[in-house]
Amino acid sequence: MKFSIMTLFPEIISGYCNQSIIKRACEKGIIETEIINPRDFTLDKHKKVDDTPYGGGAGMVLMAQPFVDAYESIVKIENSQTIMLTPQGEIFNDKMSNELASFDQIILICGHYEGFDERIRTIIQPREISIGDFVLTGGELPALCMLDAISRKIEGTLGKIESAHHDSFSAGLLEHAQYTKPRSFRGLEVPEVLLNGNHAEIEKFRLEDSIARTKAKRKDLFDNWNKS
Repeated sequence: MKFSIMTLFPEIISGYCNQSIIKRACEKGIIETEIINPRDFTLDKHKKVDDTPYGGGAGMVLMAQPFVDAYESIVKIENSQTIMLTPQGEIFNDKMSNELASFDQIILICGHYEGFDERIRTIIQPREISIGDFVLTGGELPALCMLDAISRKIEGTLGKIESAHHDSFSAGLLEHAQYTKPRSFRGLEVPEVLLNGNHAEIEKFRLEDSIARTKAKRKDLFDNWNKS
């Protein structure tokens, strides 16, 4: 999987990708990251990539030329998908991360300021995705959220792919409670069922716990799961 990320702030992306699980996946060649900065493609000698909006209004709008030229510089793999991170997009979720993990290349376009000149959308025609109904300063954090979530679905990124299969949302439920040593902490004990080695009872306990906490914390998820 290759992630090609268009951003005005490459240090945000490179800093995250040089840490922890994502760093190890890159070192193993499981995923590859490519950072493209539209400032490198602007025709303005001051590296300007934004300007005031026609019609008036607050803030600055990202200019079409540097973004379109930067996008067109990317070598596209046949099985690729281009995504624009925007509050106007469809909401990202676990099901979508599974879908996107089947591509060989994901191109992520990060916005900033008051958004994109509409001609960027018209020319590139990306899939528009949001990570939630709120507004952030830029698209870098959403891009990293997607990169991380999708990477977990790719064989070899995690120590065991089964880890992803038990994540929250993977079966339509929130993940069950987890415990580690010590067995007792401040009077709170690890449930006895997790210590007896009976895998059938452990799985039953975990499923029941997942159902209970989903019903308590995310009634919407529980109702959807209960219908299926």
